[in-house]
Amino acid sequence: MAANQLTQRALEIGANVERFVRDVVIPYEKDPRRDHHGAPLDELVYEMRDKARAAGVLTPHILADGSHLTQLETAYVLQKSGLSPLGPLAVNTMAPDEGNMYLIGHVGTPEIKERFLKPLVEGRARSAFFMTEPAAENGAGSDPSMMKTTCKLDGNHWVINGRKAFITGAEGASVGIVMAKADEGACMFLVDLPDPAIRIEHVPNTIDSSMPGGHATVIIDNLRVPADQMLGVAGEGFKYAQIRLSPARLSHCMRWHGCCERAHEIASDYANRREAFGKPLIDHEGVGFMLAENLIDLKQAQLMIDWCASVLDTGSLGTVESSMTKVAVSEALMRIADRCVQVMGGTGVTDATIVEQIFREVRAFRIYDGPTEVHKWSLAKKIRRDWKAAQA
Repeated sequence: MAANQLTQRALEIGANVERFVRDVVIPYEKDPRRDHHGAPLDELVYEMRDKARAAGVLTPHILADGSHLTQLETAYVLQKSGLSPLGPLAVNTMAPDEGNMYLIGHVGTPEIKERFLKPLVEGRARSAFFMTEPAAENGAGSDPSMMKTTCKLDGNHWVINGRKAFITGAEGASVGIVMAKADEGACMFLVDLPDPAIRIEHVPNTIDSSMPGGHATVIIDNLRVPADQMLGVAGEGFKYAQIRLSPARLSHCMRWHGCCERAHEIASDYANRREAFGKPLIDHEGVGFMLAENLIDLKQAQLMIDWCASVLDTGSLGTVESSMTKVAVSEALMRIADRCVQVMGGTGVTDATIVEQIFREVRAFRIYDGPTEVHKWSLAKKIRRDWKAAQA
């Protein structure tokens, strides 16, 4: 992003975040406090957050008065936080919390904001978004209309039952947003965690390992939620999900762009230092060209992110634009991460550097928040609709 396109406040916040991530967070990448599949433990997360708070870079995308940076400004700041997989956790810009804060801030009542949003913004709690359901039960995934989890009004409480899957960060979260269907349609609820009616059944080992708490399968058994903890009104859940959807897709792109920028730095350093066949690897055309292609993909991904952010800043939901950006950026970042591993050879597939983890994380990114194929299918439907409209 060209500096002259950004406000001074974004430049200053981004510079502070980058300095903190490079100087304070990156050394934590070798910290052994990890869970069964390599994700950082909350002890590590909150230790880093204490340092971020002291450095004045905690939750940098939300200002002291509760207002948000613009999406274009957020893109710059979140990319800086993403220079390490631990960066978004340390400065409180990670998923799902960043998206959940955005949603609660736009839809929540003052009481809900005080009770559930405030501790998230302060970095003193983590959250989980309970939407996806087990594929074996034909539950909701890329198609949220397949939702099986139900909610029924009982006096002044709603009673929720169902099973959820791949619920990121459920283990250890203090705040939950639960989606369920009522006769009126989809609903969202804010809940305190843990709750005995929400039982973690299984936390699988997954290809990615940057999210505390992993991606749990959860049983919800007669969960009673006070009616005033519904987010918005009954039947509007999918509408609220759309408010969260595009910015959340885009912020994933921002964070992982930062990670791939870092992977490219590491691979470039390696190629300039490592010699083979009488000269540095960078001087071999095959290696040099891969790194050159990285620069091209990084810039194209950056431009897509900025374009989509600019659309969202007009007030548009940006559904089409965010689908296009999610596809273009996730596929470009996968190419970049793959080239970095390839340039580094045997070293690239070890944990000697963060490149191997970034490769795994970006591979997962191609699936979450909508696989590439679903976004392309959605775009194809738009092409069909536009064609029909033109014939009318």
